[in-house]
Amino acid sequence: MLLAAGLGRRLRPLTDVVPKPLLPLRGRPVAAYTLARLAAFGCEAVAVNLHHLGEEIRRQLGDSFAGMPIRYSPEPEIQGTLGALRPLQGFLREAELVVVVNGDSVCSWPLRRLLRHHLRTGAAASLLVSRRVDPRPFGGGIEVDAGGRITALRPAAAGAEGARRRVFLGLHVFRPELLRGLERNPADVVEHLYEPLLADGARLQAVETRRRWHDLGTPERYLRAALELAARPWPRRLVRRSWVSPRATVAAGATVRGSAVEEGARVQAGAEIAGSLLLPGSRVEAGSRVVDSILGFGVRLAADTSVNGRLVTKARTGQAPGKRDSVLGGLVMSPLGGPGRGAAE
Repeated sequence: MLLAAGLGRRLRPLTDVVPKPLLPLRGRPVAAYTLARLAAFGCEAVAVNLHHLGEEIRRQLGDSFAGMPIRYSPEPEIQGTLGALRPLQGFLREAELVVVVNGDSVCSWPLRRLLRHHLRTGAAASLLVSRRVDPRPFGGGIEVDAGGRITALRPAAAGAEGARRRVFLGLHVFRPELLRGLERNPADVVEHLYEPLLADGARLQAVETRRRWHDLGTPERYLRAALELAARPWPRRLVRRSWVSPRATVAAGATVRGSAVEEGARVQAGAEIAGSLLLPGSRVEAGSRVVDSILGFGVRLAADTSVNGRLVTKARTGQAPGKRDSVLGGLVMSPLGGPGRGAAE
């Protein structure tokens, strides 16, 4: 089950025109990275729930991915991470194990390790957690004992003695029997399934990984993911590599360093791009400088414009800019990062 119905509020206005699972990373939609992992692992079929711009997701992903059939589950109203499973109980009942994964994250998911560990421990459910991600920006994380057993999903500030804090990465596995009697809608998988199980003494297992993971919940996180994928396969500490789509145009005399330039973007001679993401259809004219920024879909940056630490999108009728935004030549420039970061001239 690939969860893809979210509104992507924190990524607006980008997600007003493109749903979060379809945002491009190195020329592919975000969701395609996870679907590719599932198909390569041998997943028999996948269900995808739809709400915000759902028909666009269906159109782009199609009826199958790398030979893996896709079943779509439209939600006229968002049903939550657990409620999304209710209309699919018949579909999921045929499986020996059910894998659920967020459609807005990117990781080289260790599926084989997760399932082997789950079967070995006999847990009711097993959740992939990170050993390297700081839990503080993610609500403090979950609490795990020395044996990997989850002791609290929303732990108190102090926490239990000897417990470790880990970030749940949005990938989990369980047997379909766990969904029997599921009636509440909308419902959250942590609040309405895992916390009651934990209270009843069921074993919930954490499977740890140090693999890199990106949650694309904010423009800042989206930019970090894009730049990391652009830098592959070389470590960025050695060289600031860029990725330029074969269908993008970078003129001779333009400079692109440590950046990602998506399909249809154009960079004119004399422009400088550093540490930035240029989305499809964006255009940077001569003499402009773009640093640590995201240029949104179809944005045209006039000649000799300097942008630093900004998300730049087209102004839209009826869309009021935020308190910290600036408007220049029909473009809305929103600061990335903390207060005071970012400038447009």
